[in-house]
Amino acid sequence: MAPSATETVAELAVDASKLKLYAGGVESAYKELSPVAYSKDLEEVGTDEYAAAKYPNYLPTWNKEQTYPPLQPFEHYDHGKDADTTFPNILTKDAKVTHLTPTIGTEIDGIQLSKLTDAGKDELARYVAERKVVAFRNQDFADLPISEALKFGGYFGRHHIHPTSGSPAGHPEIHLVHRGAGDKSHETFFKNRVSSVAWHSDVTYEQQPPGTTFLYILDNPETGGDTLFANTAEAYNRLSPSFQRILHGLKATHSGIEQINASVKKGSIKRREPTVTEHPIVRTHPVTGEKSLFINPQFTRDIVGLKKEESDAILNFLYEHIAWGADFHARVKWQAGSVVVWDNRTVQHTAIVDWKTGQRRHLARITPQAERPYETPFEG
Repeated sequence: MAPSATETVAELAVDASKLKLYAGGVESAYKELSPVAYSKDLEEVGTDEYAAAKYPNYLPTWNKEQTYPPLQPFEHYDHGKDADTTFPNILTKDAKVTHLTPTIGTEIDGIQLSKLTDAGKDELARYVAERKVVAFRNQDFADLPISEALKFGGYFGRHHIHPTSGSPAGHPEIHLVHRGAGDKSHETFFKNRVSSVAWHSDVTYEQQPPGTTFLYILDNPETGGDTLFANTAEAYNRLSPSFQRILHGLKATHSGIEQINASVKKGSIKRREPTVTEHPIVRTHPVTGEKSLFINPQFTRDIVGLKKEESDAILNFLYEHIAWGADFHARVKWQAGSVVVWDNRTVQHTAIVDWKTGQRRHLARITPQAERPYETPFEG
């Protein structure tokens, strides 16, 4: 019997310091900038220098008793297929719409996501699939009970429970991005690093990685801590037809071992055993039909069937092509009340650690899973 394309790996490597970022062997400081602790008093009470967290109900917990079996396949339906493509519930007369670039990124002010009907949610899925990343301003999302925020996100797919991230107590479905007030871990990091950039699409090692994804701000620095996004459909379009043809039919492995191993090394949690999964390098979007590059240096390890040097050469070229493609990037600046929605199938992103004030940066992500990535034939 042929081995499964998805392998559950129970035996973790011991030394997480040997993790690699790029296929060619550049050492990675994987998740060094993801703290797994904070000052409880400073976050809940505050000091003269730093205010307390605005949303203490969202402060992270790492509960080692939260353990789960391997994820099982499920049938995903993308509601973007049902959308009215004139977007009457998104592009209303009261909505102020600003496109950040021609191919990726839009800001919308004047509608409330939490008030959308199911028809509006269908439009949201389709509009985000087309614009790739959309920042909705002045939202009440963070003020909702967490259960209501999860109910909203659950319309778009099964909630992903992250294997290692902190989450609000009792809500493991929420992935938290949290750097507490007074945190200066960046000082140690930048003694040996020149950049915090780490392009990726979320948890691509899963059999069914995320689709429509929600990230909302709870606390943010006065300036800094932006998020960059890259349009991997446009990155695919920029390639020559000859090179596109070469990529079609190729699959790459995506590994969750390193992420879990880094968490274990820090003494933090492991909710599930890691997986290694094969996905097509070129995937097709189920709603728009667009083809996009589906590899990323955080989780992709090698191309199936190629020798190491061949695989490294192709992957490193694609990583750099996406990372350097400023003409298909967008930069989102966080503001209080912002909810940023993107399509993890056709977008990569990276946080930016560029503020030195010690101000808190605190965000929550809802991560609905989508279909298993698939490829349609090369059209030329």
